[in-house]
Amino acid sequence: MPKSKSSETQRPSLPWKTRLSVSFLSALTDAARRSDGTVNRRLLNFLDRKISANPTPINGVKSSDITVDPTRNLWFRLFIPTTTTSTSLPVVVFFHGGGFTYLSAASFAYDAVCRRFSRRISAVVVSVNYRLCPEYRYPSQYDDGFDVLKFLDENRDVLPQIADLSKCFLAGDSAGANLAHHVAVRACRERLREVKIIGLVSIQPWFGGEERTESEIRLEGAPLVSVARTDWIWKLFLPDGSDRDHEAVNVSGPNAIDISGLDYPDTLVFVGGFDPLQDWQKRYYEWIRKSGKEAELIEYPNMIHAFYVFPDLPEASQLISQVTDFVAKRLSNVK
Repeated sequence: MPKSKSSETQRPSLPWKTRLSVSFLSALTDAARRSDGTVNRRLLNFLDRKISANPTPINGVKSSDITVDPTRNLWFRLFIPTTTTSTSLPVVVFFHGGGFTYLSAASFAYDAVCRRFSRRISAVVVSVNYRLCPEYRYPSQYDDGFDVLKFLDENRDVLPQIADLSKCFLAGDSAGANLAHHVAVRACRERLREVKIIGLVSIQPWFGGEERTESEIRLEGAPLVSVARTDWIWKLFLPDGSDRDHEAVNVSGPNAIDISGLDYPDTLVFVGGFDPLQDWQKRYYEWIRKSGKEAELIEYPNMIHAFYVFPDLPEASQLISQVTDFVAKRLSNVK
């Protein structure tokens, strides 16, 4: 039976290598899920390709790992561009995706992404390795993210002299973008001496709620972030007895934190047309604007969730260029 026109429109056009990678990642996360609410961490660690930090520059960027708190394995990977002539570089604090459950700052894809950010933006990038659920549930990840900011604020010497903490950006994709939002709120509420956040880059943030949105229904079964997968992870992450209208999940919903009186940073939000989470992401953007804050929305109508980590896609390079432009614009406004 030939496929209907409507079913064809629900399938993004992707290179075969990208499609294969997406299928593998979806299968891996499904295979690691256990019915008792735990994950097969041994399987994940075996299949998650990790790469070590390298003090020898690769593509014009060197990296090293800095320990924040060994008792909870809290550390970050530091990326420093080596070809810049600038004496003052912005600092981008980056939070990786993975549903608060998968991947790390050492995962190959995120090491490569942060290296590209550092080189293309000409920035010092701090890629945070936070604790994962279900072993560590809410608010462990938010605690770790904010504690890295406090560590930078109190230990300026761990960064190179060219790093300017008064020009700090938070960034993340998927769950990492969720984390970046909540860390930004905490940073607004608590005074930091050196760190000043002047921008937030939210790449396909992982938000949700009890409601089933139009995009979640229409794109049910999408790779990586199907409703079944996201529902399962939210149960692992949230406190017992909580539903998806918790403030951590539905950030613009009935239990939302009021940011109207906070110095919330200018925000850039990316959305993909084949991402089931797109309606929640657009609501986040609209909520920021209604709260009286500056926000910009960039849509990629033909892209899936996490598209930008696949270097075969030209849109991945385009997104980094747009992030670079956002950073440059914000820097020009604070001079």
